[in-house]
Amino acid sequence: MTRRKTNTILQILAATYPDASTRLHYDNLYQLMVAVVLSAQCTDEQVNKVTPALFKHYPDINSLANADLNELEKLINRVGLFRAKAKNLKAAAIIIQERFNGQIPDQFEDLLTLPGIGRKTANVIISVGFGKPGLAVDTHVQRVANRTGMARAKTPHQTEVQLKQNIDPKDWNQTHHLLIFHGRQICKARNPLCDVCPIEKYCEKNLEMNK
Repeated sequence: MTRRKTNTILQILAATYPDASTRLHYDNLYQLMVAVVLSAQCTDEQVNKVTPALFKHYPDINSLANADLNELEKLINRVGLFRAKAKNLKAAAIIIQERFNGQIPDQFEDLLTLPGIGRKTANVIISVGFGKPGLAVDTHVQRVANRTGMARAKTPHQTEVQLKQNIDPKDWNQTHHLLIFHGRQICKARNPLCDVCPIEKYCEKNLEMNK
């Protein structure tokens, strides 16, 4: 898909979803990092039910680094893969304390060295937390980008690279949110609502791709 057509689609989606933004509840960079890690294979709504008590018990990196693992698991046991996430969060907090002087790193490659943080999570932290260009590819972004023809990729990393090639860096963060909103409301995994889709005439309708 051409850069011009991609931008046209994004303009329409921006008009359709003017309030597109993260649904995760957080008050600072630490809380954002934790919430994004917890959101892997879990809905934002479910994460938001867990984090108030979690942040009350562990309000910062230092307290998380010193957390009792069993207690941490109990606090997040309503999210998927909670044992692995508890282990990763504690380990990441320890590394942040020891290697980054207690400050969450603002460099993409540094974030990738932390347990539980992959490209999607790192992109969210970079873009939402630090206001730098980042384009996270989750299941919604992967599906919508490839169905519409904005990307032709089998993996999220490939989709990320292709989208970034056609989209201005200043629009990467918004693109992430717009494609998520569109995937949730119209371009669903099963039975996409093509008849009411605002970008239907631009879509390549690769419906078999990335369901």
